Amino acid sequence: MLDNISWPLLIILAAGLAVAPWPMAPEPHLVEKIRMLSNGTLRKPIDIFDLLLHSAPIVFIVAKAWKDFGPQ
Repeated sequence: MLDNISWPLLIILAAGLAVAPWPMAPEPHLVEKIRMLSNGTLRKPIDIFDLLLHSAPIVFIVAKAWKDFGPQ
């Protein structure tokens, strides 16, 4: 599956979702949700879903990089 996803698409998705909903909010959702997770206040299902949604492309980049450039 990772072979079928291009690097440029992953980078654009990761950058876009990492800063969303810029410029309408004072801070990106990803930063807000990570802060909530570290404070122990990430409890609502919608907040957990939001964290997973905004961090998914970054997880895919890490997995694809590991697969393409990691130990053989």
